[in-house]
Formats: sequence, structure tokens, C-alpha cells
Amino acid sequence: MRVPLSWLREYVDLPATETGRDVQAKLISVGLEVETVEQLGDGIKGPLVVGKVLTIEELEGFKKPIRFCTVDVGQANGTGEPQEIVCGARNFAVGDKVVVVLPGAVLPGDFAIAARKTYGKTSHGMICSGDELGMGDDGSHGIIVLPPEHEVGTDAIELLQLVDEVLDIAVTPDRGYALSIRGVARETAIAYGLPLSDPALLDVPGPNAFGYPVRVADPMGCDRFTARTVTGLDPEARSPLWLTRRLQKAGMRPISLAVDITNYVMLELGQPLHAYDRSRVQGPIGVRRAEQGEKLVTLDGVTRTLDAEDLVITDDRGPIGLAGVMGGANTEIDDTENTTTEVVVEAAHFDALSISRTARRHKLASEASKRFERGVDPQAASAAAQRTVDLLVLLAGGTADAGVTEVIAPSAPHTITIPADHPDKVAGVDYGRETVVRRLQQVGCDVYGQDELIVTVPSWRPDLTDPNDLAEEVIRLEGYENLPSTLPKPPAGRGLTDRQRLHRRVGRALAGAGYVEAPNYPFVGEHVFDQFGLAADDPNRKVVKLVNPLSDEEPALRTTLLPGLLGALRRNDGRGSHDLALFETGLVFHPREELKIAVRLPVDRRPTDEEIASLTEALPLQPRHAAVVLTGAREQAGWWGKGRPSDWADAVESARVLAREAGTELIVRGGQYGPWHPGRCAELAVVVEGVEQVIGYAGELHPGVLKTLGLPARTSAMELDLDVLELASAGVPKGPKISTFPVATQDVALVVDASVPHTDVEAALRDGAGELLESIRLFDVYDNAAQLGEGKKSLAYALRFRAADRTLTVDEASAARDAAVALAAERTGAVLRG
Repeated sequence: MRVPLSWLREYVDLPATETGRDVQAKLISVGLEVETVEQLGDGIKGPLVVGKVLTIEELEGFKKPIRFCTVDVGQANGTGEPQEIVCGARNFAVGDKVVVVLPGAVLPGDFAIAARKTYGKTSHGMICSGDELGMGDDGSHGIIVLPPEHEVGTDAIELLQLVDEVLDIAVTPDRGYALSIRGVARETAIAYGLPLSDPALLDVPGPNAFGYPVRVADPMGCDRFTARTVTGLDPEARSPLWLTRRLQKAGMRPISLAVDITNYVMLELGQPLHAYDRSRVQGPIGVRRAEQGEKLVTLDGVTRTLDAEDLVITDDRGPIGLAGVMGGANTEIDDTENTTTEVVVEAAHFDALSISRTARRHKLASEASKRFERGVDPQAASAAAQRTVDLLVLLAGGTADAGVTEVIAPSAPHTITIPADHPDKVAGVDYGRETVVRRLQQVGCDVYGQDELIVTVPSWRPDLTDPNDLAEEVIRLEGYENLPSTLPKPPAGRGLTDRQRLHRRVGRALAGAGYVEAPNYPFVGEHVFDQFGLAADDPNRKVVKLVNPLSDEEPALRTTLLPGLLGALRRNDGRGSHDLALFETGLVFHPREELKIAVRLPVDRRPTDEEIASLTEALPLQPRHAAVVLTGAREQAGWWGKGRPSDWADAVESARVLAREAGTELIVRGGQYGPWHPGRCAELAVVVEGVEQVIGYAGELHPGVLKTLGLPARTSAMELDLDVLELASAGVPKGPKISTFPVATQDVALVVDASVPHTDVEAALRDGAGELLESIRLFDVYDNAAQLGEGKKSLAYALRFRAADRTLTVDEASAARDAAVALAAERTGAVLRG
């Protein structure tokens, strides 16, 4: 919202010494986001005057049309003689009043004006356009032609209000009232402690039976509709300079008098309006929901297919406007033929949610919809209509029709009960009842009561719905900068949960293992499940869909982390980073079998456990997963060695890293699922309360999936359920006791069938070695058929033995090793390699 300071001063009697920067600081202190203060006319210097074109001579022989003009500027040039000026514009004629800048003047951009010879003539100044004076877009893109009543020699700087300051305010969605001069003036008056001259305080006639007929079929969508009629308009009347300049400063383009007036009143009071050419409206004006598939040509010339949820304005022919968004072309006031002499003014209040959805559905954001969707004062409709009528009578010579139409759906003002000391508790400051009541009254609230206040919020503040909203008003007006800086005192026993601790440990562990965290948006398209090769009945295909997704291509919430991670890997690989190891920990979403309506939690107290549980049951299941993806080199080559590429084993090892952080034993065995390569996929499982549960998969991805997704060959991935991993853990892992006694190492090489998994052999060795075994590590795999036999392989393990209370003898270590080998032979058919 652009607010000219000169306009703001009409409603708040600011000290003459206050600058735009001063007002900016005050408004920021009460919570408005004033981004910039634009200095209009900064550096401009006269003489800049009104002139009358006396003669025009067309100069021939040049590439473009050039005119040599004489202009009467009165005594502004010191001689009273006509001023000779060369000009290339052609939108003015002899007798027109124009804006002339004389030698010695300086225009915006430090553009100094001097007499100069050009096109064989000497130009003593310049006839100015709006762009050259920094006036903004006036729609003409040519020389400014002034109304004939302005006298020659008048100072044009003051006439055109070229010097001003404009505050550019970023209005947040909850402060729709600030999208008007009235709303900003109210905040300014509060900030300065000055009275407000409310422009909406007008004498408005009551409704009667003689007004233009209006029928509202949807009172929920339109709870107030005011219609006024003005006749006898002068079709040749044009917007005066003061009106067009205010529109330009506020960032709007002047169009025609009737449209300019509705835009002006909208900026002034915050109430969007629409003016219909009465001669083009057939029958009563109606408000209803559109019929599916109805057509409407809006003012921008686009034919729009309407939705059944769209709220429309109608006459006997059908829709004539999208309510609260944009009018229709069939009732437009035509500013080209100048035939409109009677208008019907609409000032209505529409449902914010309906207007917001319509504007987004048709991708048609307008100044009106921007205000309606943030909340418009319903009580201002009558005043806005009256203000529009008054200006049409004043500026267009019209006559206000005696008929006044008002269709109003009954509604009660919103009332909030709040303890008088509630803002004190929220802010940690002792404001006291008197300050609380005074500040709420300044906002426009009616306040009654002593210890328990009954507050009726004003109609222009639909965002005030709860006690905390009122507390915020008190705090912001008292000044956020006055809040003391105190550290909160957290109660004991409310630190991180076990789930949060595991989440943090997992992230640190993966980062320490060389992975880079790559968080992604939680949205997916269902086509990705086909690309992953998931079965038709796979649970991951059941998704939670969003009603209003950011992208129609990704309307669902993810059930796996891999689509986002693989997308990040593909983007980075395409940009030249080929050695990648990425990870993400985050929530996935699964729909519940029974849908429930979520309860609205209170804001004036901590929700009870039952309320939180009820809310949780209405939400999708949201387990936390961890996933990694790898491609390229896992170890870089250099003087230290050849390096090696990442493979399926690295993906499996990342799962073991997570299991160690959870302090649980991970079961790794061959498996197959979705996008993983058959024979290079490990199924990951844990034991929870005696029951084995599969928690994920790891390994190399299927070549077909890699080709479909455009990923590098041999890309590997792992994903598991952290929540189930936590259930299988024994709590926070405890640091191991460090023995002071030496370790005894025994190596064994076992020959087994090639089909026997290494994990089975390792599990047998671990069980057979007993409690003296400290660790076991596979350090070699050998599969020479000539030495081992067809279909055989050799697995070499390093076994470390240690006792906590003594030094092991060679016999004890050998006995433990022999026991381990014996059990491996019994379970897997392993034979010691000779």
C-alpha cells in the first residue's frame, strides 16, 4: 500500500516538521512494515509553469516529425514574450494548456534544462510529459495537456503536486484495514496520540423502497450489498488533477472519471466499489453462485469459464461480474465513446474465503480481491457508496437518485472475554488495567468490566478473534522495543524427547560419515511410484492428497524420502558434481483408515493430553525416516591410493551406522523391493519386543529405474524407519567400558558355498565365540574356483578377544576361536581353509 504523506495529513494533523522518515519510524513502532519512503520530486527545481500553445510549425526533412512551437508562459520567463520550444510530441494542439520547463530548471534525475540548438532551431526549454516529471503512468504516454481553466504562468510544481513523500507499506494478511488511507491514518493517530478525522463519518440516508432492485441469493457469500444511482452525469467530464495525482502516487493509473472515483474511494476507505453503466444493466442486480460452466467476459477482455463455487453478480442476462474480483465487460463504463450518463454504484461485503479462492482459481488478482480476502469493514459499505455519490455529483455534475438499496444479513458483533491482566502475563510486563483498556479503545474496541474484560472488536478488525490477539494489540502499541530481554526459565523434565535425540544423533553420524544433508519439499506426484516399480497394492501408493497443492504435478505428501533425494542428486550431477553422498531425515505421511475432523486447540491455555491425542488421531500417520543416496567415488584417488567408487555395500553400511547410534542390532539379509536391483538389495530388520520387523532396504538401484529417472549408473540408496529403529533400541547408548588388558586377535578363513550370505556366517561366529569376543570384521572375500572348487568362496574374518578382568592366554583365545568355527560349520557348512 502506497500512502502519500500529503493525503495522510488530511486525516491526522501531523506537526509540520514531521517528515516521511519520522512517520515511518512511528508506524514501524506500532507494527506496520513500512519498507521505504519515496521522495517524489526530490531535486526538482523551477521555473516549471503552465503555458499556452500559440503556434505550431511542422519542421520537414528529419527522420521523425518535429514541431517548432511558441508558448505563452506569462511573466515566468521575465519578458512576457512567447517562448520558442522544439518538441517531437504530437498529442497537443494550438490553444492547449501544457506544462513548460524553462532554462535554469532541474528535472528529476538531476536533468538540468538549458537553451540549446536542435533541428536547426533554438529550443528555450521543454514541453513536459508525465514521465519526464516523475508523475508515474497516466495512460497517455505523451505531453501533459492541462484543463483550460488553469492560468498561464501558474507554478506547475505546486499545481501538479510534484513534491511529496510516499510511504510504501507491506501489509500483512492479518491487517487488511491498512490497505486504505483510513486504516493507516488510524494507526498514525494512535502512534502520535492525535485525533483521527475519520473519512467514513458521513451522513448516509437510510434504505428505502426506491433504490435499484437487488436480490442476494447467497447471504453467506454476500452479507451486505448497497446500491446507489447517480443520473445526469456529464460524459465529457474528466478527473481533476488532484484526483489523478493521488491515484498516481498511490500506484494506480487514471482511467475515466467514474472509475477513478471508485478507485479513489477504495484507497481512501478500503471498501472496493464497482460502477455499472445503468443503461447496460438489464433487470435487477443479483448475487448468487455461478452455474458450473457459465461464461463471463471480464473487464480485461478474457472469457472465463466459471466454477460452481464462484460468487457472481448477475442481471437478467446472467453473470455481469465476478463478485469482489472484477466486473464484466457487458456493463462496463465506456470511456472511449463518452456515452455513460447514469451509473449504479455497488458497495458490497463478500466472504473473504470465497473471494480468495475465486481469485486464485482464475489467476485473477485485483485490488478489490486483495482487500476482500484480507478482510474489509462491512460497516463501511454505506459510507463508501455515499462518498462515491458525492464525488460523482461534485465532479461530473450528476444528480443523486433518492433511492437507496441496502441488503443486509443479520449478524452480531464479535465479543471476546479476556482477563484484564492477560496482556501482562503474555508480555511479562505490568501494564495494568487502565493501559490495557486505553489501548484496546484506541484500536476501536468497546471495553466493559473490571477484572474480566468484555471486549467488542470493531468491524474493521476481523483478525481479532482470541484473547491473545487483543494482548498483541496492547503489546505492539505499548512498543515491542519496551519489552524487557529476559531469558525464559524452562521447567525441569521438558528437554528433548528420545525421538528428538535419536534424530540429532543420526544426523551427526551421517554427516560424520561423509554425507551431506539435503532437505527436500515433502510433495510428490503419484507417477513416481510407477517409476520406482512399486506393486499396485503397495502401501506406499496410498497417499495423502492436498486440497490446494503448490503444484498440480505434485499434489500428494510423500510416503518415501527417495524421490526428493534422488531429484537433488540428479540436479547436482547435471551441474557437474558427480561424486555425491546425500542424506535426509524427515517425516513421511500415510493416510489413516478412518478419517476424523481435527479439533481446534485452545490458545489461552496449554492443551490437555486428551485434546492433543484427539488432534493426533485426525492427522495422517507421520513416521520419521532416514535415507541416503550415493553415486560416483566414495573414496577419492590421489597419491595415497587409487580410491574406489561407492557401491551397494556403502548403502548397507549407512544403515549400520544408524543402528549403532540407536544402540540396537540390525539384521541384514538379502531382499527385494521396488526400485532396488535384484541380488544387490539388502532387507533391513530389527527385533521389537521379540517380534522381527522390516524397517527398510539398502543397496544398488535398478538400472531401469536409474534410466527412467535420469540418474548415474550404479547409484545406491538406503531408507529405513527411524521410529521403529528407536523402538528396538535400548535407549540412549552407553559408552563401553575400556579394558586395561590387551586384546588377542585370531584370524580365520572359512570356505562356504557361494550362496551362503556373509551375515549368516558372521552371526554363527559371533554366537560361537561367546562373551570373550569383542569384535568381528570381514576383511577378505576370495572366490578362485581352481583352488576352492566350483561354487565356493572364502571369507576371512578378524576376531578380537578380550577379557575385562585378566589377560587372555593363547589357549583361551584359541578355544574361543575353535568354538566359533565349530558353530559356523554346524550352521553354514563352513570349512577352515587349509
